[in-house]
Amino acid sequence: MKKVLSVLFTGLILVSCSAAHNTKVKESIAKEYGNGDKKRKVIVKTTSQIKKEKASVIIEKTIAEKPAKPLLNKTETLIATSNVNVSKNTVEDYIALYAPLAVESMKTYGIPASIKLAQGILESGSGNGTLCRTANNHFGIKCKEEWTGETVNHTDDAPNECFRKYPSALESFNDHSEFLANRSFYRNLFTLDKSDYSAWAKGLKKAGYATDPRYPQKLISIIERYKLYEYDRQVLDAGYTAPIQAPVLTSNFPEATAYVVQPGDTLYAISRKFNATVDEIKRLNNLSGNNLSVGQNLRVQ
Repeated sequence: MKKVLSVLFTGLILVSCSAAHNTKVKESIAKEYGNGDKKRKVIVKTTSQIKKEKASVIIEKTIAEKPAKPLLNKTETLIATSNVNVSKNTVEDYIALYAPLAVESMKTYGIPASIKLAQGILESGSGNGTLCRTANNHFGIKCKEEWTGETVNHTDDAPNECFRKYPSALESFNDHSEFLANRSFYRNLFTLDKSDYSAWAKGLKKAGYATDPRYPQKLISIIERYKLYEYDRQVLDAGYTAPIQAPVLTSNFPEATAYVVQPGDTLYAISRKFNATVDEIKRLNNLSGNNLSVGQNLRVQ
């Protein structure tokens, strides 16, 4: 019995020593190095300090190594002929691609490049809208009675309305210029200052281009956000005098059978516009090839 008690007592002492040792380890970490004169004792740090400092190092490392949050392009919904979510990059890509066409249109017709680009961005959803993708229609132009080209149905103000369909974006841009220049509703626009994009935006709404009451504000917002007015300055500051009035098609032929070649026109595009064939137009005008000149008078019927 004594022997058993002795063993239990010894065990308790060992456990107590072990616990005390562990407590000491938790409180501090000390090591002795060397012998004699060279013997030294080093207090490292308490384990709680180590844990705390390790945590601190981990947090600092995480903050230092975490890449800066990228500047995300905010998306917005362009609501006109098509409702499309677009990013800043999408709009900028559209501008880079079609700004040259807008500039040339301003030189030829006097329509501010800023207005043309803003309308294209809004109406086509920066080229991503359904109508633009299926019909190359960048400006939401409906068929109207004079249109003889291809058409496509699209729901806008009413279900399945008739919209113009173009072989290419270029022809959409050209037709938009002619649509404004040769319709009486928009004649007053061409008396406005070519640098006054606000007046043009409001004038388009007043002339009935769109039913959205906020159409002018939308155009102005796009122009100012992307500094599209700089393209107007590019044309005007170069000494170019834009037409005061909308150009009127003139020819030695009767108006119904004549056409004046515009920038970007091709014989194929003109033939589609007037429901003719390329060979017919070449025959009527004694053309041996397919080359055209801007301003050239063509007989189309």
